[in-house]
Formats: sequence, structure tokens, C-alpha cells
Amino acid sequence: MEYDIAAIVEGYAQGYFLMADDSDRLSWYASRDRTFIPLDERFRYPKSLQRVLNQERFSVAINRDFQAVVAGCADRETTWISPELREIYWLLYQSGYAFSFETWQGDELAGGILGIVIGGAFIGESMFYRIPEGSKVAMVKLVERLRQRKFVFFDAQMMNPHLERFGAYRVEDDEYQMLLQQALQYNCYFG
Repeated sequence: MEYDIAAIVEGYAQGYFLMADDSDRLSWYASRDRTFIPLDERFRYPKSLQRVLNQERFSVAINRDFQAVVAGCADRETTWISPELREIYWLLYQSGYAFSFETWQGDELAGGILGIVIGGAFIGESMFYRIPEGSKVAMVKLVERLRQRKFVFFDAQMMNPHLERFGAYRVEDDEYQMLLQQALQYNCYFG
């Protein structure tokens, strides 16, 4: 199937995101509010995670195994990442828009975060882990990278208790749209 990558990127640039329903039908969705991971002093994490970071058990990589991260994110009892969406992520990756931010323990993929980068916006699509603390370390290291690269925001899309532990907060749609338009003016280099 042929996909119009420019149109897909434009959909994300307007604040929409792709999800598959229970029948694997892909559709665009919008939300009345979005969840942001703070890139300022509001970002926090459990003290136990600081010990893991100090032990340097994990190394970090970008796109070392993009498809394994997508597969890890999709490997759930119920998933919105259909085979078609996996193909779209691959095309977005090949076009320089989709990235996997990974943690590794030796040669084993420990965890990762799948995201789409447009301008100064990092839109987190999903995350997973295979080794305990793998995705949490990825979150901390990803926030450090986004800060260094002067990203405007880290959109995690939907709130959950796991994200709340990192200081995640909700942004109403009108504020999100304003910040998104601001982020689109930036040319942040992620890779």
C-alpha cells in the first residue's frame, strides 16, 4: 500500500495522531487535552531510579534497532499499533521523522520509547521494557537529550499513573495547538 508521508506528517503537525481500533482499522484521533512530560524542573523520578542511573547498567542508543522497539511497543494483549501502523512508522523512520530511543544492557534491548519528531516537538507514541527499569532510564535520558537539543515539548499524548510519577501534566487543546505551532518553527536535531 502507498502512503503519503507528507500528509501523515501534516496530520501530526495539526495535533492529530494515528491509532488502530480493535479491528485494526487505522484512523486519526484528537484529544481535548494532551499529556506532557516536563522538560524543566518539574520533571522528577523515583529515588530508586537514581540508584539505577548511578550504576550505569544501561547504555543508550538512537535507532539501533528501530523495528524491535516498534515490535516491543506493539507486543501487548491489546494494542493500537496495527501491522499497518507499524509499516507507517517504518516509512516515517526512513523519512527522518520517527525515532526509537533505546536502552541496552550489553547486547540485549532493555527498553525503548517510540516517537515522532517534527520541528521542536517530540511526540511520544509508545514505550516498553524487557528488562526492569529499561523504559524508565530511557525516559530520563530522553528528557536530558530533549533539553540539550532545545525541544519545545515532549508530548506523551495520554496520562497514566506511570507518567504521573515523572511529573507529567495535562495541557488543554487550545494551549497544545499554540505550543505545537511554536514548536513547528524550530528545527531541532534529534538524531
